[in-house]
Amino acid sequence: MSTVSQESNVGRDNKKEGMGDNARREQRLAYWLLLPTFLILLAIAFYPLGSVFYISFTDRAFASTAAEPQFVGFDNYRNLLSLTVMQLPYRIDEATGQPELDADGNPRFDTAVRVLPREPVRYREVTQFNFLGTRYIVGATDPNFILAVRDTMIFTVASVVLETLLGLIVALVVNFPFPGRGLMRVIMLVPWAIPTAVSSKIWEGMFSSSRTGVINVIFQNLGIGNGQIPFLADPSWQLPAMIAIDVWKTTPFMALLILAGLQTIPSDLYEAADVDGAGPIRQFFSVTLPLLRPTLAVALVFRTLDALRVFDLFQIVLAQSRYSMASYAYYELIGNQQMGYSSAVSVLIFFLILIFAVVYIRLLGGVGDE
Repeated sequence: MSTVSQESNVGRDNKKEGMGDNARREQRLAYWLLLPTFLILLAIAFYPLGSVFYISFTDRAFASTAAEPQFVGFDNYRNLLSLTVMQLPYRIDEATGQPELDADGNPRFDTAVRVLPREPVRYREVTQFNFLGTRYIVGATDPNFILAVRDTMIFTVASVVLETLLGLIVALVVNFPFPGRGLMRVIMLVPWAIPTAVSSKIWEGMFSSSRTGVINVIFQNLGIGNGQIPFLADPSWQLPAMIAIDVWKTTPFMALLILAGLQTIPSDLYEAADVDGAGPIRQFFSVTLPLLRPTLAVALVFRTLDALRVFDLFQIVLAQSRYSMASYAYYELIGNQQMGYSSAVSVLIFFLILIFAVVYIRLLGGVGDE
């Protein structure tokens, strides 16, 4: 019996070894089959990306053969990201030699004085702020880029939050059975189907500062303004206008994604909740929202990454009066012909999007594991 048992064990070991050899052969075959895909990705994705990385360390000019590009190291990045914060001096009363006081007895700051250093690097004003009774001025070597980063972040957060909330409301409405629901689902996708270039020009006319602008007419009828608000010229109105245009266009996309998630929730859960006496609000927070979290996470990934690289909306409506990060990279490339500098901006955009993507993927993984 022992001899038979030993032979049986040897047979099983040989069989396992043969299965292991087959698995390794199949694995090698899979790698060979994937090799053309890797080569194509290397040619169409990694090589251009690597070229942009390299050019960002040079002073290469666009469409110019005047001089051979020079390697400048991190100078482009240093110029883009250099910031300084300095305290503004008090306004001095010439008669007394003491700081002037306002109506509340607080010292006045001399906002007309520019204390930003110019050597060895020239800083220009970005903004001013008060902190603990002291006024400070923020300077940057490239204030346009810093402002573009700030505006892009504000645009991203505001538009994504509004689109998610409005998209959720629209999806809940069209998910409820009512006559004409199919037609309503088609109509809600119309703004998203319109090309951004077309919708941007439409809204540009609607935001006109005269009575030809529909928004001004509506505001005047509501008692807001005199019908001549310069939405696209006044800096305080420009960013809200951009957010409004993007929310109008992209809310249907969010609604479509969320609607797909709503339709995967079994109706039996709502029936059981009805039996337990849960009302619509309790059902939403206890059934709908928890089961909708993976869908919301995917929708947030798509919209956030898309909003961070917004280009066409800012470029068409605002041109050079206000930048997003992507439109600023375009301006440096086409307007200033600074290919190396523009490449550095593009690389920073890439890393910012990469950070958001990694954070979202980790959050998405956490949602999926629950």
